[in-house]
Amino acid sequence: MPEHNLYFWIILIAVIFIFLLDLVSEWLNLKALKPELPKEFGDIFDSDKYLQSQNYTRTTTRFGFLASSYGLVLFLTFWLIGGFNWLNSTICAWGFGEVTTGLLFFGILFVVNEILTLPFDLHNTFKIEDRFGFNKTSMRTFLTDKIKGGILAMILGGPILALLLWLFSSEFLQDKAWLWGWVALSGFSLLMAYLAPVIILPLFNKFEPLEDGELKDSINAMATKCKFPLTELSVMDGSKRSSKSNAFFTGFGKNKKIALYDTLIENHTTAELVAVLAHEIGHFKKKHIIQTMVIGILQTGILFFLLNVFIQNEKLSAAFGVTPPVVYCSFLFFAMLFKPISKILSVAMSILSRRNEFEADAYAAEFTGEPNSLINALKKLSADNLSNLTPHPFYVFMNYSHPPVISRIEALQKSSR
Repeated sequence: MPEHNLYFWIILIAVIFIFLLDLVSEWLNLKALKPELPKEFGDIFDSDKYLQSQNYTRTTTRFGFLASSYGLVLFLTFWLIGGFNWLNSTICAWGFGEVTTGLLFFGILFVVNEILTLPFDLHNTFKIEDRFGFNKTSMRTFLTDKIKGGILAMILGGPILALLLWLFSSEFLQDKAWLWGWVALSGFSLLMAYLAPVIILPLFNKFEPLEDGELKDSINAMATKCKFPLTELSVMDGSKRSSKSNAFFTGFGKNKKIALYDTLIENHTTAELVAVLAHEIGHFKKKHIIQTMVIGILQTGILFFLLNVFIQNEKLSAAFGVTPPVVYCSFLFFAMLFKPISKILSVAMSILSRRNEFEADAYAAEFTGEPNSLINALKKLSADNLSNLTPHPFYVFMNYSHPPVISRIEALQKSSR
């Protein structure tokens, strides 16, 4: 019986503990909401906008708790009633090979999960985001995005998953499967980093070259000053889905591209936009992108090495009611066993990311010579996106990939003194 299996209890306790840990961080975050507007934002937020941002934080946090609780109940119910064994036995009875059976196993889980969580996605998009004035997505666009996402998962994810299943199922590879799997997935990740801005992103959004004028000239001058090989500067139709603003850096090797949301351009001055892009260039100049990529590749190698150790572990498989072990099930079961370590690694990467954001801010302030431009941009972004201005430190520690805006502003103000 799984109940008498040590792995069963380790995974069950870990899943519930992580859920409760997240719940505590969310509760503390709500308690940290303050009725007084921080003085640093008095020139951007009025009382109504600040109240709206707090209500947005409360609403999204409570809804997030409801969604995560729903997901936890679904997972535990499916697990404890023997759902994994039933699904595996059902698919095995169809008589396909192990790789095809594994693809069907994950494919069915993916489709069922999408269906069961669809009501939450719909409510979040068309109720919550709409209530706070963010949603610009039509039902047609929403459903089209879902279909495109599913097709991409099948076209891109299917072959790499099939390759990994084949590698770990091959007897002649034996203990080398993890190494070849590491090489294959790392190569795939690098390929996607190059192809995503060229092929994948245009499937969901329209990218048009930034029009000639003061903004384009100022950005190109900044790129030249920073010795940044900018090959393309485009505007993305972010307003197609949301009124929220953002900008991002894409590209690989010498093919560097910067994309601006059209909503970002509408709400910011040229100096503020140049400061935002100087921040993005700062990530490149400080080698944050390469750093993150290298760390990700090393983590994948360690993950695959450990997976190879547990791939045929009968007790781990039995903890989910599946005997004897099968490779595709072991992929999923190991992921559950690894979940506490994944959480720790996620927190560690967030700490590194927050440090990198401070460095990119400092770079932007230095090369523009106008820290106030970035400060004003950060304030406007906070107002436009209804950001939480007073997050709890523990919630930041657990979840934030960027430092709280007020911390970034304080650091920029110190650099200008």
